[in-house]
Amino acid sequence: MRIIFMGTPFFAVPALEAIKNSEHEICFVVSQPDSPKDRGKKIKAAPVKEKALEMGLAVLQPENIKTDRIFFDKLEKSCPDLVVVAAYGKILPKEILLMPKSGCVNIHASLLPRFRGAAPIQRAILAGDRCTGVTIMCMEEGLDTGDILSSAETEIDRKTSGQLHDELAVLGAELLMKTIKSIEKGEIVRKPQNDSLSTYAPMIDKKEGKIDFSKGPSEIERLIRAFDPRPGAYTFYKGEMLKIWKAEAFEQEDCGGKRPGTVISISEKGIGIAAGKGLILIREMQMPGRKKMAVKDFLRGNSIEIMTVLG
Repeated sequence: MRIIFMGTPFFAVPALEAIKNSEHEICFVVSQPDSPKDRGKKIKAAPVKEKALEMGLAVLQPENIKTDRIFFDKLEKSCPDLVVVAAYGKILPKEILLMPKSGCVNIHASLLPRFRGAAPIQRAILAGDRCTGVTIMCMEEGLDTGDILSSAETEIDRKTSGQLHDELAVLGAELLMKTIKSIEKGEIVRKPQNDSLSTYAPMIDKKEGKIDFSKGPSEIERLIRAFDPRPGAYTFYKGEMLKIWKAEAFEQEDCGGKRPGTVISISEKGIGIAAGKGLILIREMQMPGRKKMAVKDFLRGNSIEIMTVLG
């Protein structure tokens, strides 16, 4: 098949590699324009563009896919059989959706219709879901509302959003290739989504990462995993932001009626913090301008007192 691939971040790279290593032809790779990255704000290409150039593929980076006629004409003249989208970052206009013979398909990092939207991985962890996965869906003008072509699931367990992201990127690439094969053979079955079961996964706001110690220990622990590696869950200690990267939840642990956020134990195993109906044991943390470190390493050069209140 002649395929146009549209993607921007690392999540899309395994799918691009899988198509390139198959018998299919990639007409173009479409990615978001280069943008400032990291603290230095240097202009940097997205992971998909870097990988595409490394593989010798042509890359298009329109500023506005709805109004760029030169871009649209290039797509149309390539006569694609299929458009594959993976975390491209913009909603496709109707004229692109109708262009390929076999339609446009999207790799979405949830088990649709649950968690339509921009942050399905983090939201699944925050919600305490046991499983999540990837869905290959037909694209239409709505937000992640198209028919389901295939899906594959995995257990969330104790994974961070970063770990789950990388796992789902690979799982999505594998599922994509199976789905393309079914499309070629005419064996694909489209399953309409049940809108009554849909939930929305809005973009993550850094402010959501502030730990509310009045919440239950398990809810706090999920927040920490969901915000790892970005943007990080945090609290405040002596007026400075303290990021928390690893913690363990102890439900129903007796904290002696201490105010949530109160430090009630300190050891090399971790710092015990009173939470709502239990205790959260901090195991890895990070002060401003410092590297992440285990609590035992933090305590070698820093002190924190029992009864200190974080927040």
